[in-house]
Amino acid sequence: MRKTSISQLAVPAGVVGIVLLLVIPLPATMLDFLIALNITASLVILLTSMYVKRPLDFSVFPSLLLVFTLFRLGLNVASTRLVLSDGYAGQVINAFGHFVISGSLVIGLVIFLILVVIQFAVITNGAGRVAEVGARFTLDAMPGKQMAIDADLNAGLINEDQARKRRADVAAEADFYGAMDGGSKFVKGDAMAGIIITVINLVGGFVIGMVQMGLSAGDSLQRFSLLTIGDGLVTQIPALLMSVSTGLIVTRSTAESDMGTAASKQLTQSRSALQIAGVSAIALSVIPAMPKLPFILIGAALLYVSQRIKEREAGEAAAARVAAAPATTATADTPEQLIEQMRVHALEILLAPDLVDMVGTGTDQELLARVRALRRKIALDLGIVVPPVRTRDFVELPRSTYVVRISGVEVGRGQTPGGRVLALGEDLQSLPGQSVVEPVFGLPGKWVATELRHAAEMSGATVVDRVSVLITHLGSIIAQNAPRLLGREDVRVLTEGVKQVNPSVVDELIPNLLSLGEVQRVLQGLLAEEISIRDLGRIYEALTLRAKVSTDVEGLVEAARSAIAPALTAQHAHEGMLRVITVAPALEQHLLESLRPTDQGTQLLLDPETTEGFLGSVLRCTTEAEQGGRTAVLVCAPAIRPAVRRLVAHSMPRLAVLSYVEVTGAGLQIEQVGMVTDVHAIAA
Repeated sequence: MRKTSISQLAVPAGVVGIVLLLVIPLPATMLDFLIALNITASLVILLTSMYVKRPLDFSVFPSLLLVFTLFRLGLNVASTRLVLSDGYAGQVINAFGHFVISGSLVIGLVIFLILVVIQFAVITNGAGRVAEVGARFTLDAMPGKQMAIDADLNAGLINEDQARKRRADVAAEADFYGAMDGGSKFVKGDAMAGIIITVINLVGGFVIGMVQMGLSAGDSLQRFSLLTIGDGLVTQIPALLMSVSTGLIVTRSTAESDMGTAASKQLTQSRSALQIAGVSAIALSVIPAMPKLPFILIGAALLYVSQRIKEREAGEAAAARVAAAPATTATADTPEQLIEQMRVHALEILLAPDLVDMVGTGTDQELLARVRALRRKIALDLGIVVPPVRTRDFVELPRSTYVVRISGVEVGRGQTPGGRVLALGEDLQSLPGQSVVEPVFGLPGKWVATELRHAAEMSGATVVDRVSVLITHLGSIIAQNAPRLLGREDVRVLTEGVKQVNPSVVDELIPNLLSLGEVQRVLQGLLAEEISIRDLGRIYEALTLRAKVSTDVEGLVEAARSAIAPALTAQHAHEGMLRVITVAPALEQHLLESLRPTDQGTQLLLDPETTEGFLGSVLRCTTEAEQGGRTAVLVCAPAIRPAVRRLVAHSMPRLAVLSYVEVTGAGLQIEQVGMVTDVHAIAA
């Protein structure tokens, strides 16, 4: 039989065996073996709970808790049957009844009661309370965690598989703590059952000894009471181990190492604490009548460990200085180095000196890796290759401040205080921290201490780490400034990529009909409205047809938009439904009549009153749609679409403006949710 089959059959067979254990008498030798198995298995579970890095790594623990509780109760029944019927229940129980408690009934009862108090009143109650609170907190924090996962996915920090795994972990964590909340009740009931079974065995053994065996009261008490106490100790010790395992599991937070390694590292992180403790231990040995050797040895050991920590810190500091030496000793006198410093970088992040720790490999120190992930996401979303992002410190910045520059010009600024996370939500008054406005979506937030992350999630806030705040802001800046980042060389590289799969369309378009610079202007026009240019082959085909008629950039952009209309409208649709805001026919005719060509493209020459009325009506329709939980786009005639887009872009930059041709050619269901009207324009 294969190993997998044995593993699958072991637990069901064991459970069936436990049930049989409750009804079938066992010989004393078999009971000894099962008791030894119970003690050893409980010890294995205890050690496993100490070495797991996070509770979910031992997710089967609640089920094991039930199985082993039933196993111990089965052993109680089997041992009780042997004690009361034969006056002998194997060598293990006999050893605990005579050797461990020195054959004294009083000592046995005292030890048994102490174990019960430790397990029932201390460990079991504490573990049960922690499991209950942990289950409630985990369930309350689930919406916030799910929103954080969605935010990371939308920002390109994780992919679909990683998001799916993190969602599964969140659900598994909630299920685990819920199961532990119920599993802790098994431990509590096991402790109570142990007390009741011991009392019943004491009374039952005393009566059987006197009535059935004809023993005197003293002999009956001595014989059966010692065996009963031994039986109680044999079962209470594994139960105590399982209770400790329960406490360790429910109080264990996620860590990068096992409990022993984490405890050793964290207990030795403060040299001053160890020195003070060592001196205090030696000082206690001076007290009269106090044993000197134990305190002196312990104090000396603590002082020795503190000295080793000092040497380790000195070595780490020296290694850091050596690693930083090349950077600090390098001179900037050569022309090449001066030219490099003079060069204007396309995209760079400047960090205040106290934010340099964000550049690393830890959970809160993964800025460079997240920037690389963002570049991949931008490439897949918009179809452009973002230039490498230069990251450096800038001593002139205020504390906790970062600045994003494009071509040497500041385009964004924000703050990411160290040791804090950003809580986003409406009800944040109960949380201490600095109130801010999130730079991308304008949401109210508050920078709170990292230790309050769980409390913030419980209050319903979405918690975002500081690296995610910076990356989200950077992604928004790149999307808004994509036309500036698309250089002539970038267009050449993209065109070469198209030529490898569709050489005919490139050869016909460039340079016969359009120059590389004119193609760049068209692509920049598409990116200005955050339209993806990934489908360059189809875009170039449309440009080829349009360029034979006219090389006007605005007309070329509209031709490219029409070619990718299905993809263009799909990003604004929801479940196959596109919600639109139309323009009243009379107003649309007035806009057509006011259309004028300029060097920057077509413009609407409207009087201020008409312009204000038009924009106010558009804002009213979009607001009503958003209040109804719907996202809508503005639709108008193809001839005025570019001019209308320029008009509304300043006050409503996120509003998409589409033409009738783009909407009707997408094959989507269309729902009108508003109409733009303006009495002044119609009257005119």
